[in-house]
Amino acid sequence: MWPVLLAYYTGAAMAAGAMIAWSGNKKVTGRRKIILFHQEKPLLSCRALLQKRGGQVLKELPLVHALVARIPAEGRVIEELGLHPDIRLIEDDFEVHTVELPASRIQQEKQIVPWGVERIGAPKAWQVATGRRVKVAVLDTGIDAGHPDLAANVRGTQNIKFPGWRAGDGNGHGTHVAGIIAALNNNLGVVGVAPRAEIYGVKIFNRHGDGYISDIVAGLDWALKNKMQVVNMSFGTTRPSQALEEAVRKCVRAGMVLVAAAGNEGRDDSVMYPARYPGVIAVSAIDKNDNLASFSSRGPEVTVAAPGVDILSTYPGGKYRTMSGTSMACPHAAGVAALILAQDRHLSGRQVARIICRTAIKLPGLSPREQGDGLVNATALAAAARFIAARGTADEESAS
Repeated sequence: MWPVLLAYYTGAAMAAGAMIAWSGNKKVTGRRKIILFHQEKPLLSCRALLQKRGGQVLKELPLVHALVARIPAEGRVIEELGLHPDIRLIEDDFEVHTVELPASRIQQEKQIVPWGVERIGAPKAWQVATGRRVKVAVLDTGIDAGHPDLAANVRGTQNIKFPGWRAGDGNGHGTHVAGIIAALNNNLGVVGVAPRAEIYGVKIFNRHGDGYISDIVAGLDWALKNKMQVVNMSFGTTRPSQALEEAVRKCVRAGMVLVAAAGNEGRDDSVMYPARYPGVIAVSAIDKNDNLASFSSRGPEVTVAAPGVDILSTYPGGKYRTMSGTSMACPHAAGVAALILAQDRHLSGRQVARIICRTAIKLPGLSPREQGDGLVNATALAAAARFIAARGTADEESAS
């Protein structure tokens, strides 16, 4: 099965090049940029500053105190803005793209436990916790909220990509990811790692799998404002972004659990962003034989490994498909985070990450750069209770 991952599109340089838009009856040609301002400057005055220089403001990014705008390509406007005392950074708002190859269609009726859910020991963990009352945001292509194996757990959707429109999933990637996390234990289709977790579908990519860095930042902002406890990010880019790094940092500091796909680059030192950023749980992929998937990225940033090859899960239209990629490994770890939080919803993201790392199972034959601390382990909830009891010590460590 081919790997599937939201990955940086090699043609993304086009997003940094000249673009054409219409403002009323006036044609605007410019480069799409994220402009980060100093915190003491109100975004309203920042907007006026850009408009005065011919910029077309597209959206606000309050989380990082920035504006997304098309800046005129002619002249030295960008260079002059870069020297303005109110502006601390200007960077490209480049495109991120879903890389998808054919997935296997499955006619699934009677419920089965997918091999990945079984391999990490989730069924045993359900005797202790099922993810109840834990809020998990899936930043992706949207979710089929009416899927019979998801509907009862989907508590909300938000369309960041197309505000005001329904946040459906015309791609399939987001629905598949959501099912791995929280497909219902209902004798139908499949069951997820945390079958009673509350899922929120945050659409940041269109049906073709296209979106911008600014869409990801806006999705994280929504997740923070709406008090999401776990955020699944089954996407990645080879290109760093200061705006994305700052958004991630603020969410981590706020106590959220951020889980991201390591990437499908298939080589060493290739962990992608945002998995590469500090505080994010970066997940590599293994197959049914506990071997590292050939497509999986690896490197010192890998936190844990999880099943990511031939993963059966939900698909739009009440269907099921098998897909592969670190995109599929990532939600296994997000589901375990939900199980841990279901035991104690007051744990911080850093504490959850510490529990996941300390209870992971070392896989023989894989190096730390391939598996991090080991295979994510849902059966470790009893051990997690010991860490919960010692939370005072963990809090002191987190503050240091």
